[in-house]
Amino acid sequence: MTKRTPLFDEHVRLGARMVDFAGWEMPLHYGSQLEEHKHVREAAGMFDVSHMTIGDLSGPDARALLRRLLANDVDRLVPGRALYSCMLNERGGVIDDLIVYRLHKEGSYRLITNAATRDKDVAWIRRQAEGAGAARFDVREDCVLLAVQGPEARQTVCDLLDDDAAKAAAWMLAPFHAAVIGSLFISRTGYTGEDGFEIMAPAAEAPALWRSLLKSGVKPCGLGARDTLRLEAGLALYGQDMDEDTTPLEAGLAWTVAWRPADRDFIGRAVLEDMRASRHRHSIGLLLRDKGILRAHQKVYAGDREVGEITSGSYSPTLQCAIAMARVSEELEGHCTVDVRGRRLEATVVAPPFVRHGKACVAVPAVPAI
Repeated sequence: MTKRTPLFDEHVRLGARMVDFAGWEMPLHYGSQLEEHKHVREAAGMFDVSHMTIGDLSGPDARALLRRLLANDVDRLVPGRALYSCMLNERGGVIDDLIVYRLHKEGSYRLITNAATRDKDVAWIRRQAEGAGAARFDVREDCVLLAVQGPEARQTVCDLLDDDAAKAAAWMLAPFHAAVIGSLFISRTGYTGEDGFEIMAPAAEAPALWRSLLKSGVKPCGLGARDTLRLEAGLALYGQDMDEDTTPLEAGLAWTVAWRPADRDFIGRAVLEDMRASRHRHSIGLLLRDKGILRAHQKVYAGDREVGEITSGSYSPTLQCAIAMARVSEELEGHCTVDVRGRRLEATVVAPPFVRHGKACVAVPAVPAI
């Protein structure tokens, strides 16, 4: 039986097309994925992401556990700061990617992990915690998580807060920082390439918050727009751009690995050290120079040599051409070709992101709009 977030009735009332995603009934779109995408780039859109797993890790040994559990180093965190990291297995493969917040209470952290990996994530963290001394991981089932994204998102959210102190506290949040404001946990993070907030709220307050945002002009958006937005922003998706057989170095996430201090023995470090010193697969961005759509698993060629495959691909509403992230086995510069339904189409190799804060970050080829 599929699960529903506390906002399920709100989605149905707005005519959302609901689909099964990782065992949850979630909105794919509310009529037009393209319009939702554009609204986030130009104004403000909101996403119900309550299917994500929220867990609190606490105890005297929580810090030590996270320093071993994550490839990034939580010692970089001060209270109220967030960090993006991968959680690795012994082979260096990505069990999941997540955001961890250091809370103001001593020895307390909040983790936001993916919905599709909930069971294995919780089991892995608790297994590691068993040998870590005094550390406890509790999954939060009492709240919702909303992402409000776009150039008007922060101002709109601040305008809805109760008093001037709350408005100021939210407005002053720096990127990748969070604060408890009233009953809300508000962080300046997101998955769209736009500014905005992710808001954790008590489940009982969620419908009223959703309706207030809706009344303020924030457009509801589904999983479809979320995927094209994150792809334009060059943000990796678990299960496509990375998995347990792919390391952060292969997935374009080397920047999330904290190599110093050298004596921090995080899980998977030895494998990454060996890979770092040798040639390995890596991630690139592609722009299709012809009419067509790039999709996951399409093969990438350098001349007659197959050198890799697309991991995520779609049509970019902002750039009005097909874009993709691909994993390849050798250095590619300039152009390559992609097998699209039996035809070799030419693509330009670029470094993501493709779009950030509503503006193109790459030179767009002159191709017909689809």
